[in-house]
Amino acid sequence: MSMLFSDLKVGDSAVISDLDSATVDAKQNLRLMVLGLTPGTQFHVTRVAPLGDPIEIRLRGFNLSLRTEEAKGIQVEKV
Repeated sequence: MSMLFSDLKVGDSAVISDLDSATVDAKQNLRLMVLGLTPGTQFHVTRVAPLGDPIEIRLRGFNLSLRTEEAKGIQVEKV
């Protein structure tokens, strides 16, 4: 069941299923891929800021904080 990255809650684990190029531009998608967010990558939501932005995830041995605007094109599947 595919869902948006921003719909995840603290404690959820998910796998990136797609980077939606229709929602964000190619430069933004490239930046996300350079940061390690490629299709098939599993991650865990560790923290969400009090106002909901940014969201901190743990993947590939490091923590990464993303603003919801940066992550709006990421499709995920919960694990």
